[in-house]
Amino acid sequence: MKVGFVGLGIMGKPMSKNLVKAGYELVVCDFNEAAVAELTALGAKGAANGAQVADECEVIITMVPNSPHVRAAVFGEGGIAETAKPGTVLIDMSSIDPVESKKIGAKLAEKGIDMLDAPVSGGEPKAIDGTLSVMVGGKKELFDKYYDLLMVMAGSVVYVGELGSGNVAKLANQIVVAVNIAAVSEALTFAKKAGTDPELVYQAIRGGLAGSTVMDAKAPMMLEGNYNPGFRIELHIKDLTNALNAAHAINSPVPLTAQLMEVMQFLKAEGCEKEDHDSIVKYYEKISGTSIVKERC
Repeated sequence: MKVGFVGLGIMGKPMSKNLVKAGYELVVCDFNEAAVAELTALGAKGAANGAQVADECEVIITMVPNSPHVRAAVFGEGGIAETAKPGTVLIDMSSIDPVESKKIGAKLAEKGIDMLDAPVSGGEPKAIDGTLSVMVGGKKELFDKYYDLLMVMAGSVVYVGELGSGNVAKLANQIVVAVNIAAVSEALTFAKKAGTDPELVYQAIRGGLAGSTVMDAKAPMMLEGNYNPGFRIELHIKDLTNALNAAHAINSPVPLTAQLMEVMQFLKAEGCEKEDHDSIVKYYEKISGTSIVKERC
């Protein structure tokens, strides 16, 4: 099976590398020529644009930042839709507005092209080691057909429902992650302000009901003052924007999401948008006048 891959950014590049390592014949394109060169050095074939990718491949994966970028990759000049044949399948692994997923899918269907929306969770580390969580929407028979392909990049691949459902699940995930990071930040800042070692508090509560994957991933980073991006604040702002838009479209109240958006907007104003979303703790440190970062000898 010849597979196309459009978008070799912080997530797409390691994901595509895992496909090459698994033996898939891959055709790739990206504006970043250095990223394309990395893949061609591993055995992939480079393409000038999405149209060239689609001319050679029966299934094409897109992994780009947001809804407008997916539209450009598919319907823009030199886009996938220019040359994609009826029966081609687009698997969009970007995290976008589910309403847009449905609109893009409907337009592609007019050309006889099928689409799955399959956003991922796990950040760059899990993209590198091939253990992402993938949430998939679209036709069940297409999910079944491409399950093994997706599993090359993932630790879990779950079918959620009709087209758009994958991105609904991803936005739900991003709501939970944002609120969880904020709760950990708030709790550890409270502990420090109360005169108790926040690292010992973390160790005390992580094995109980309060424990979570988010806590174990982010609390140690907060305590070290490590804000190196696994998932940047600016990307979480993008996801929460999509979550708010989607929720408002169906009259679903999301007050905690709205509050976390304001926290992240504060961090953006402070110049932290390129940092990991664990820097949410900086908001709490600012308003409490304390820091939970461990003192170094």
